[in-house]
Amino acid sequence: MNQNFTIEESLVTLKDYFGYDKFRPLQQEIIQTILSGENCLVLMPTGGGKSICFQIPAIMFPGVTIVVSPLIALMKDQVESLRANGVQAAFLNSSIDSGTQNEIWHQAHSGILKLLYLSPEKLFQPGIMDEMKRLHISLVAIDESHCISSWGHDFRPEYRHLSIFKSQIPDVPFVALTATADRVTRKDILVQLGMPNAKTFISSFDRPNLSLQVSPGLDRKKQILQFLKSQSKNSGIIYCLSRKGTEDLAMSLNAAGYKADFYHAGCEPLKRAKTQEAFIKDEVQIMCATIAFGMGIDKSNIRWVMHYNLPNNVESYYQEIGRAGRDGLPSKTILFYSYGDLITRLDMIEKSEADEEQKELRRAKLDRMKQFAEAQICRRRILLSYFNEETIEDCGNCDVCKNPRASFDGTILAQKALSAIARTQEKVSMTALVDLLRGQRTAVTVKYGYTELKTFGAGKELKTEFWMDYLLQMLNSGIMDIAYDEGHVFKLNNLSWKVLKEEYKVLLAQARTFESRMAEKAENKPVKEQVKENANQELFEALRKLRKQIADEESVPAYVVFSDATLNDMVLIKPINVGQMKTVQGIGQVKLEKYGAIFLKEIQNYLRNFKVPGTRLANGVTYLETLELYNKGLDIEEIAIARNLAPSTMVQHLIKLKSEGESIDLEKFISKAARKTILEIISELNLKLVENMKIQEILERVGEAIPSWQIRLILHVEFERKA
Repeated sequence: MNQNFTIEESLVTLKDYFGYDKFRPLQQEIIQTILSGENCLVLMPTGGGKSICFQIPAIMFPGVTIVVSPLIALMKDQVESLRANGVQAAFLNSSIDSGTQNEIWHQAHSGILKLLYLSPEKLFQPGIMDEMKRLHISLVAIDESHCISSWGHDFRPEYRHLSIFKSQIPDVPFVALTATADRVTRKDILVQLGMPNAKTFISSFDRPNLSLQVSPGLDRKKQILQFLKSQSKNSGIIYCLSRKGTEDLAMSLNAAGYKADFYHAGCEPLKRAKTQEAFIKDEVQIMCATIAFGMGIDKSNIRWVMHYNLPNNVESYYQEIGRAGRDGLPSKTILFYSYGDLITRLDMIEKSEADEEQKELRRAKLDRMKQFAEAQICRRRILLSYFNEETIEDCGNCDVCKNPRASFDGTILAQKALSAIARTQEKVSMTALVDLLRGQRTAVTVKYGYTELKTFGAGKELKTEFWMDYLLQMLNSGIMDIAYDEGHVFKLNNLSWKVLKEEYKVLLAQARTFESRMAEKAENKPVKEQVKENANQELFEALRKLRKQIADEESVPAYVVFSDATLNDMVLIKPINVGQMKTVQGIGQVKLEKYGAIFLKEIQNYLRNFKVPGTRLANGVTYLETLELYNKGLDIEEIAIARNLAPSTMVQHLIKLKSEGESIDLEKFISKAARKTILEIISELNLKLVENMKIQEILERVGEAIPSWQIRLILHVEFERKA
């Protein structure tokens, strides 16, 4: 294994192929470890740049890198993106015919292929391991490596066989990568792979670009439609618990005028493939899906993720919201939470075929998810704490931080609820208790005689959603218990009786209506920020439209052409020439050559039609107009007249344009006689030729015989020549 790769070489590779000037935190250390031939485990949040950690070494190593990945969609996305950046990559799975597979093996054996993706199932098919033994393998990357551990949230038995592969090529470095793994899972991954002492790199799990929000589970469709009004053409995913739920929701959204579709394991394979392809290519805006969708989806421009129902555990929740904002731009996440969802999840655990140890693990993980959803402190701090990451500051980008709820003395409300529980002999569940307190005559309240109780209607002044909110807070605070094994009915405890006897004060967070929450969000957005967004949105939309057109022509997802983050950088920089375009993050050499000119033209057209005096836009326009006149063959004085500006200003423009990569011939504006005269004067006066040197002494000698702008141009050209 070559151990002499330098940091500079890896940075050059990063810029040439991926268009970035520097690595994100930990990427450089991980890459250097791999290049040194060492095994390692990488924990990095979705969107944190895990793939770069093995793709850079793969490009630099002489042989082929094997990437073990769980899903066809992930392989396809990553391979398309790599090829768009000029990297030779391929994948093997059941969708590839034998002729194409033979060609892929030929490329791998001949050294043409740098990365080969395949699933663990494919890896252990008859004959594949024999092919592997004949390859020059430089690196093995195991993506979604939490699937190896039975302690992880998405255990896949097929991953356990990877230790066999590791034992057969002991000198080849292995890198295991995942976005979600607690301490127990991390340790198990390394043990299962047979590399217990491998270096472990743990990036921050914080995704500050993601806003975190938990909303009550009532009127979910109403809340979704209200939210979508602010999302324009932005892509998003709504995760639902049931297959039917995805279908019903997609139908409702389509009826409301949105482009939505559904995806679940019960769909025909062809239907799933077409639906996913349409979403990836921005032909479908909203994907209503079960957890069967999205693992490893490399679509970088998903701007929001919503959970219609409570996830099983924090790991699943974190991984699923991580599909939003992979490009680092601000993105939203919303989790709808109701007591009913919690009960459904618990029932699913109890009815599963898992052994008691696994059931206990799942219950514990669900309880942590419940704590997150019910929290009244910064949600990001809870999330980071779950992954053993310490933080002492609130994030300012979750619903609790943005709109902290005021507390009030809720003792009387608690006494009403506890009294009602006592009068039902502790046999009432959540929905029935709310109906009892609100004085609702339903089949249940009538059947069990609740309408005759003293507490019937004791809380009729509160809406159903408020009582649901307060009862969850009471349960969370420990003033009452719940018996999951008795139909999820409420039970009193010692603290309950203290409340009833007025020996214990209960503080509750003020509940809010859906309308009030929407109003608060609108008020929280600064006016200046809205104006700035509107000013940039026009150019961003023009670039997004152009990107979509190119993507459709090439039959690739739009983000394979350029990510939203790259388009956003173009909007901020507003490049008007190749040199400036090179500074846009995410544009490597291949994409610059392929797409640079057409995007420059779009930006130039925008700048011509959007002139704002005194802004950077106007500055971009003035250089652009000078360049266009130069390209028409005008000399400096003609350009100056056309622009109604001084010739010296035109010289400054042309010098800057040349320094930024434009093809500008400054020599053609210099007369041989003038050059000779100026150089002789410099020699006679014994002047030192420096950048931006003063020309006063030269002007005194030549008078008006040579214009000052030409003197400045001669001095610049001569200095550049000697430099």
